[in-house]
Amino acid sequence: MLRKVACCLFLAATPGFADPALECGDAGSQVEIGECVADDEERVEAALAAALRFALDAAEELDNVTERVVAVPALEAGQKAWEAYREEHCAFVGATYGGGSGTGIAIRSCWTSLGRARVDELMRYAR
Repeated sequence: MLRKVACCLFLAATPGFADPALECGDAGSQVEIGECVADDEERVEAALAAALRFALDAAEELDNVTERVVAVPALEAGQKAWEAYREEHCAFVGATYGGGSGTGIAIRSCWTSLGRARVDELMRYAR
């Protein structure tokens, strides 16, 4: 059952476009596009949390089978490093907008794009 939930979250978090702002282009005004991108970001964050939980469960299982405590700490360290990367990289993406009105949309789109990729990466290790 949980795999089905994760699968559904994963599918909901990965539409066909590479740029979340383009997916929301038909939303209308910049405010409406911003709201659309924020909604996408929330869905991706939920999918990311589920994927991380599945990957952690698999890592815990591996650590139990091998009687070593290696996989869970490695995943936790990797996730922490990825979160720091996402924070800094997306801040850079926002900075490229020179403080313009599209900065927030660009940052959220970046978080969403990187989050989608991370969900995919984590699900490779979930069992």
